[in-house]
Amino acid sequence: MHRILASAIAATLSLPAIATAADDAALTIYRSDGGALFEGGGSPVADGYAVVHEVRVLTLDGGRQTVVIDGLPSTIDAEAIAIDSVRGTRVLAQRVLAAGDTGLLAAHRGEAIEVFAADRLLVGGTLLSIDGNGIGVRAGDGRVHYVRDYTSVRFASGSGQPGSTLQLALEGKAGSERVRLAYPTSGLGWRAAYSVVLADADACAMRFEALASIANRSGRDYPASRLKLIAGTANFAKPSMAQPMMMAKGMVAEAAPFDLPEQTSLGDYRSFAIDGTLDLPDASVTQVPLYAARELPCQRSWLFESGNTWYPPKPMTGATGTTRSSGPVLGTLRFSAAENLPAGYLRVLMRDRDGQLEFLGENRVGDTPKGQPVDLTLGNAFELSATRERTAFTVDRGARTMGEGFRLGFSNAGASARTVTVREHPNRWTQWKLATSSAKPTRQTPDTLEFEINVPANGKAVLDYSVAYTWTPADD
Repeated sequence: MHRILASAIAATLSLPAIATAADDAALTIYRSDGGALFEGGGSPVADGYAVVHEVRVLTLDGGRQTVVIDGLPSTIDAEAIAIDSVRGTRVLAQRVLAAGDTGLLAAHRGEAIEVFAADRLLVGGTLLSIDGNGIGVRAGDGRVHYVRDYTSVRFASGSGQPGSTLQLALEGKAGSERVRLAYPTSGLGWRAAYSVVLADADACAMRFEALASIANRSGRDYPASRLKLIAGTANFAKPSMAQPMMMAKGMVAEAAPFDLPEQTSLGDYRSFAIDGTLDLPDASVTQVPLYAARELPCQRSWLFESGNTWYPPKPMTGATGTTRSSGPVLGTLRFSAAENLPAGYLRVLMRDRDGQLEFLGENRVGDTPKGQPVDLTLGNAFELSATRERTAFTVDRGARTMGEGFRLGFSNAGASARTVTVREHPNRWTQWKLATSSAKPTRQTPDTLEFEINVPANGKAVLDYSVAYTWTPADD
């Protein structure tokens, strides 16, 4: 490919064609959880994935010639650029030069260039060479100038915009040519940003708002772009293609489009087409509504959980583990998704006595189809506390039986009664049954015991239970 490009460049007597933008770019942006996209800062990042569709207009001299298309994103996938010309101009070869001063200058080697120091023209001519210290320029009188202390350059073709640069060796007729480009790039991604305002913590009525946060850290601005957001998790083979927010440029979210996005299916994913066009400046985060805000019912609950679903390779007959412990009681929130919810983060707020909205907690929401429950852990409940004590342990290795008992105590320093879900995981062995309990379990599975314990306001409550384990000789 490089030989074809070199031949095409060498055979070109006229200046390369000028590539200008024709229409608004169309961006298909995939969901990404990459934190670097949303953390602010000016450097391009490898997180995120988008496919960009744009049209460039070329003014061609006819025959073979080289075209420079610059101002492409710094994070473009150089191996996946699709080029489609309307009139059939043939693309002989294509080459992507990396973003940065060196890459941009290298793309214009052999072209007319003007070199400036401040506003003073130092030399004009043909760009011959680039190295780490300066550039070589052949002036009109044939002499070669090596320039080191320059502040800017001006090209005869291309936009001169920073970012990656695409060189095309073309063959075709003279005239104006519209060329469609489609290319994937990292540095662009989106995720959902949900917020809930609790109107009443006890009755649990809430106002639900859904926004899409769109991050651009690609090294290029996308003005007046048409946007399509894809929800779901696509597979990417290349490791460079991923998976209140700071804005490094502007620091203000773009105004929302007039209409809400149109939602459709796209294979196994969901597509949200944003109405109208939006500016996506580089190093920015733009937010647009996904759905209209709405009032939803919800359920507040409190959870104390100990243990996990792990089982040992054989019965654990030793009296191991802490005999007495204490831990937090977690506040949780549950509601039913009224719409298809793409993965993102949900913040829960509540008005204090002074009318100010205050933060209660935040958690990640996975992709959730319409009608499915959303369960969130908000944080440790300050007014609730719990203790757990092992009250009994017996083992008969000959009979292959074992018993273990626990007492759980709960204290509520608040002015409202609370019902705490107690979730225990008997995990000394796979074969067990509930032997005794002071409260009837509300849920029992092969690896879980759950109880609902009412803890009065400014009061205490206790749960006692025991389990019995059995095993066979084959389990020893």
